Amino acid sequence: MMREIDRGNDPLEEKRRRRSEPTVSELADEWLDKHASGLKSERAIRGYMVNDLVPAIGTMKVSDVRRRDVIEVIEQKASAPPRAAAQLFLYARRLMDYATDRDHIPANPLAGLNPSSITVKGKRDRLKAKVRGRVLDQDEIRAFWTNAETSDLRRLTALCLKMVLVTGQRPGEVAGMREDEISGRWWTIPADRRGKTDSAHTVYLSDTAQEIIADAKAEIDRLSRRRNERWSGFIFEARPGSPITNSALCRAVDRQHVALGAKAVQPSGRWTPHDLRRMMRTGLSACRVRPDIAEMTIGHVKGGIIAVYDHHSFDSERQAAWEAWDARLSRIVAGQDLDAAQAVIMLKFEATR
Repeated sequence: MMREIDRGNDPLEEKRRRRSEPTVSELADEWLDKHASGLKSERAIRGYMVNDLVPAIGTMKVSDVRRRDVIEVIEQKASAPPRAAAQLFLYARRLMDYATDRDHIPANPLAGLNPSSITVKGKRDRLKAKVRGRVLDQDEIRAFWTNAETSDLRRLTALCLKMVLVTGQRPGEVAGMREDEISGRWWTIPADRRGKTDSAHTVYLSDTAQEIIADAKAEIDRLSRRRNERWSGFIFEARPGSPITNSALCRAVDRQHVALGAKAVQPSGRWTPHDLRRMMRTGLSACRVRPDIAEMTIGHVKGGIIAVYDHHSFDSERQAAWEAWDARLSRIVAGQDLDAAQAVIMLKFEATR
């Protein structure tokens, strides 16, 4: 103690600081309340924290946590499906990022750690988060578009799935679309309906998108008259006052995969509603849309220093991207030459420069 005092340190202050440091459990509660509450994935995130991380290292002070401590928890989890262990790793790293931001620790001990460097106990395998890369080929797009409304799908379900392919937005966001979110040619998805970001997102409604909305409203009007009930405002209504859910879309596609012409492509299998969004993003690249514009078009936020300094909306460029994809999709559905569509697309982009 005398040596510490001679060095200019205060042992009592160090003890007080040490006592005030949060444990992993305390920090996890704070982080969950601030960054997971209200998310669609909140239940899953809390499950990983409460059932896996906290029981193993929850009593440790955050500053005492070392990389090896977390790796052991993740490797233990990897005895179950590796996907779950990969998710646990992701949320543990975000928690330690939060600890760094709050100045509880000088650096994240998990920074730079690649999931593939974590071994699965009892196996030779390594932990890898599976990335789904399924997109539809042109025959599948044509079969889906042609058969969706004539299959046993509810018409509003079929129209909702088409809107996902046309706009490239998340199925859950499309399913919850409301009339009061639409102003002219633009649809604004409010921040509280976007699970992965805290900002609103605007979507240009192409000619095809507007046709889908008009068809959906006509179908809702027909159903409302039959039920003698007022419309609640949801464009893709499952029942009065409630929109279609993402899980309902997935079940519908799974049940009607034969009628929709979905192929069992290995290793991903048949396409899902989210694959329609990925198909649209892939189509933007085929239309030669700049990658940064394409990412903004489907609602991915800017990252890093760009997000801090660049707040331009790029509305005209994003509008041109949706129109380009609309033209390409129309030609795919009609079985027409895509080279001719590309010429139209390039003229549209030249006009926006």
